[in-house]
Amino acid sequence: MECRLGCGACCIAPSISSAIPGMEQGKPAGVRCVQLNEHNLCRLFGKPERPKVCADFKPCPSVCGSTDQQAMINIDELERLT
Repeated sequence: MECRLGCGACCIAPSISSAIPGMEQGKPAGVRCVQLNEHNLCRLFGKPERPKVCADFKPCPSVCGSTDQQAMINIDELERLT
């Protein structure tokens, strides 16, 4: 599955414990990453300073669903379960 450009759910819904440039303590669940631009695209995509957890994320239908809203709901649910 290809990532839906402009979705941003994986950069908002989950907590990220790794340091992110501009968020050195990581980010809590439900908080927009500071590296997400106004078009919901990652400013660090393809750059070495992008956290490994972000680079390793692979979109899939069971997580991302068929809409941006479904992705947010699914990732939020996974966050609450873990």
